[in-house]
Amino acid sequence: MTAPLVVLLLALLAACSGKPVAVEPLPEADAVRSHTLYVVSHGWHAGLVVPGREINHIIPELVTRFGEVPFYELGWGDKGFYQSQEITTGLTLQAMFWSEGAVMHVVAVPESPITYFPGAMIIDTCLTDHELASLKTFIADSFARNEAGHPLPLRRGIYGESRFYEGTGRYYLFNTCNKWTAKALRSAGLDIAPTFMLTSSSVMSDLTVHRKECSKPLP
Repeated sequence: MTAPLVVLLLALLAACSGKPVAVEPLPEADAVRSHTLYVVSHGWHAGLVVPGREINHIIPELVTRFGEVPFYELGWGDKGFYQSQEITTGLTLQAMFWSEGAVMHVVAVPESPITYFPGAMIIDTCLTDHELASLKTFIADSFARNEAGHPLPLRRGIYGESRFYEGTGRYYLFNTCNKWTAKALRSAGLDIAPTFMLTSSSVMSDLTVHRKECSKPLP
């Protein structure tokens, strides 16, 4: 296989973003930015920190598990790799090339994410009503459901008060946990192209450029 053909094949694979798919927000006239979204980088992985009331609205089962909490940290990843207690080369290769499925990781954050994740890189951005609505749709679409429409809990999460849930889509080399976060930010109205957002550093770098300030209150 020639080098140009390999490059073309990789580009085509990257363009096939896989599920869950980013949700474009509806247009708004004179929109007010009043909803704060945080993105936290743990080094290899970047996740979302979203107000608890917004997530409880779309996944009320989380209230039963975690109660009323100020925030949730949300992440998506490979079912085997993300839930493993020990990361091995075999698990890494399986995640990239023959993943068994995806999971959502939900962490109850009882205080400001800046306080809860000391030392982590955290960037905030501000959303309009429609941007928040499309982000919530994307997040809801990331959870697999049973026939009754309820999310499917799995094992305990990896830190704090947390839980894994069955996710939609499939992890692979060009559909990573960080690409999921980039698609979430795209759903939140940010001018970010998720195609090659495969690392947390690429997500955080683009977010630094495209983040939005909250609207100033009227005098």
